[in-house]
Amino acid sequence: MSLSTEDIEKWTRDGRNKELQMSPSCSSFEVLDPHDPVISRLATQLFKKTTDYLQAEMVAGQEHYMLLEEINRLAITKYADLRSLAANLNKTLNEYNEMYAQQIQPLLQQIDQIEVQVSKFEVNAYRLDSYTKQLKARFKELEEK
Repeated sequence: MSLSTEDIEKWTRDGRNKELQMSPSCSSFEVLDPHDPVISRLATQLFKKTTDYLQAEMVAGQEHYMLLEEINRLAITKYADLRSLAANLNKTLNEYNEMYAQQIQPLLQQIDQIEVQVSKFEVNAYRLDSYTKQLKARFKELEEK
């Protein structure tokens, strides 16, 4: 399907007329076309303020991103420190558990054995005391007779 030059010109001409009829209130801003200086100044201000706004938004986004990077770096450092601390605590705890098992626990067992022996000695001492009191009482009885 090919269009003839006549069709192309007609289509282009009709398209231009439709554009002009569709938006007569819109002004095109061509360099060589005469235009209202107030509208030009306002448009320039609009573009400048829009540019400033968009740049500020981009800077704010970039600053937020940099802040998040810094927070991430600090969190990584903090968690690395905590991991190191936990590893040191684990090592120290294992050393203490080993020391307890090798040195302290046998001493505690000896203390328990000594306590049991002392309890037995106390029982025997009370028996001996009771027996000596009985002997003393019999001896006094025999002396009196």
